[in-house]
Amino acid sequence: MRLWVLAVITLLSAPACKSRDTASAPAASAAPEKASAPALQVPSVPQVSTWELDPENSSAAFVCKHVFSNVRGMFQQPSGTVILDDASPANSKVNATLKVSSITTGVEERDTHLKGPEFFDAAKYPVITFVSSSISKSSATSYSVSGSLTMHGVTKPVTLAVTASPPFNHAGGIRRGIEATTSVNRRDFGLVWDFPGEGAGVVVGDNIKITIDAELVLQPESSKRG
Repeated sequence: MRLWVLAVITLLSAPACKSRDTASAPAASAAPEKASAPALQVPSVPQVSTWELDPENSSAAFVCKHVFSNVRGMFQQPSGTVILDDASPANSKVNATLKVSSITTGVEERDTHLKGPEFFDAAKYPVITFVSSSISKSSATSYSVSGSLTMHGVTKPVTLAVTASPPFNHAGGIRRGIEATTSVNRRDFGLVWDFPGEGAGVVVGDNIKITIDAELVLQPESSKRG
């Protein structure tokens, strides 16, 4: 008799325990939704627009072989203007200027040598300039810019491969970021110094890779007319 009563009590209490366990168990958390990246608002610009380089956010970097390693340096705070005609890229124009005195490689003794008469001769040739002669557009963000590079008193043709960002709003104005790459042979520009006794191009490589990173600031219509 006692065993029967105990069995009945056990059966009656089981659903209640299950109910309490279910109530106390935490609900399975839903998988978190991935936050979507904010859409970049692209401001509109005139079909023909004028842009100035922002010197503080621009530089012209270079890489040169030093025996088997690379030496990197840059010309700081370049200046320049880009006139961009999106409908007819051939009508676009680019000009840029670098101050030779702004060169830096992180080693003061080497920088002094580069500015001196054996290399760039900053006293005689204080600036490096580029002036475009033709511009073509290969995609919405890619351009090919050919022109004349003048360095150390010598002018040679070069072609830049340019990638441009869409316009964006920043600091109360409209800007674009660009990256331009090319390479030159330093000897073509009369930069022929070699480490004494080591042979031509052994210590200082001849081929110089150049990367220009620049931030462009859209100029108001009034300034273009004035």
